[in-house]
Amino acid sequence: MRAVLYLATAMIVMGLAFWAYHVNYATQARQGELRAVNRDIASLQEGLSVLRAEWAYLNRPDRLRDLVNLNFAALELLPMSPDQFGAVAEVAYPDPNADQTETKPGLLDDLAPIDVVAPPAEEN
Repeated sequence: MRAVLYLATAMIVMGLAFWAYHVNYATQARQGELRAVNRDIASLQEGLSVLRAEWAYLNRPDRLRDLVNLNFAALELLPMSPDQFGAVAEVAYPDPNADQTETKPGLLDDLAPIDVVAPPAEEN
């Protein structure tokens, strides 16, 4: 009976050793994947910070002003004025009591057009 007990104990110990070996290598593999993902995240964050810096550099007001002045004849850009915007009362809000599944064709047809008047061109 002791031999069977020793044999069973040896088999359990070998099974646990195999399980521990397997878990150890699986854990090391996952740690390697985690390090790779962290490297990728750091690389992407660095790239994102570079893109943000480039965006800030390209959107400098003095640079944009120079581009507008350079391309004024081709783009015909004019300064914005308050009378170029519509009033809030002209916005067609949907009826909150209406059924949301049906669509109403021509919803924007009821709105009056907004007259946009460009300011007089400055001569240099």
